[in-house]
Amino acid sequence: MIITAQKPLQTIIATVGKGPVFLIGCSECATLCHTGGEEEVQAMKETLKKHHVLVTGCVILDPACHLQNDKRLLRQHADAVKKAQKILVLACGNGTQTVAEIITDADVICGTDTLFLGEIQRANQFEERCQLCGECILDQFAGFCPVARCPKSMLNGPCGGSIDGQCEVHPDLDCVWYLIYKKLKEQGKTAQLRCICQPKDWSKSTEMKRSI
Repeated sequence: MIITAQKPLQTIIATVGKGPVFLIGCSECATLCHTGGEEEVQAMKETLKKHHVLVTGCVILDPACHLQNDKRLLRQHADAVKKAQKILVLACGNGTQTVAEIITDADVICGTDTLFLGEIQRANQFEERCQLCGECILDQFAGFCPVARCPKSMLNGPCGGSIDGQCEVHPDLDCVWYLIYKKLKEQGKTAQLRCICQPKDWSKSTEMKRSI
C-alpha cells in the first residue's frame, strides 16, 4: 500500500486560507494510514471550522486514484464542489493528481506527504518494501528487496557497517542482507550469493504509461 503522512496542520491551514474548501479522502491506503479516511476527514472538517474556514462538503473516494469512479462520486457532490475555491485532498499524490484532472476550476491542495510503498507491520507502523523500480529481482534474494530495504541499495552483499544484523544507517532496522543470508542458509541456497548482480537498469523505472 502507499504510505502517507498528513502534512502539519498549520501548513494545511495556511494553504487553504479562508476557503471555502471541499474535503476529499480515500477509502483505501489513506484510510489504513489514518491520514485520509472518514475519521480523519471529519476531524479536519471540525478543525477548519474552528479556524473559521467554510467547509462546503466532503466525500471519501473509493479509491482516490480511480479516475472514472472519482468522476461518478464527485458528480454526486457537484453543488458543494462548485461552491469551493479550494479542494483539500487527504490522499496520496496519485490520488490528488487524479482529482486535479477532474476539478479544474478550483485550487487542488494535497494534505498529505506521500512516503513510500510499504507494509503494515501493526497499527500506525509501516515499513518501506518497494521503490517501484520497474525491474523486480525478489526471486534472486529470497523474497527480500535490497533496492528498497537497504538505505544504500546494495546489490552484492552488505556494507561494512552492518552490526549484529542491524543496519548502520537506521540501527532500529534489520539489515536486509542479514535477512537474505539467513533465509538462503535455511534453504540451503547460499550458493546463489556467489552470482554478481549487474547494476540495475533504472531506465525501466521511467515507464510512464501502460495499458493491458
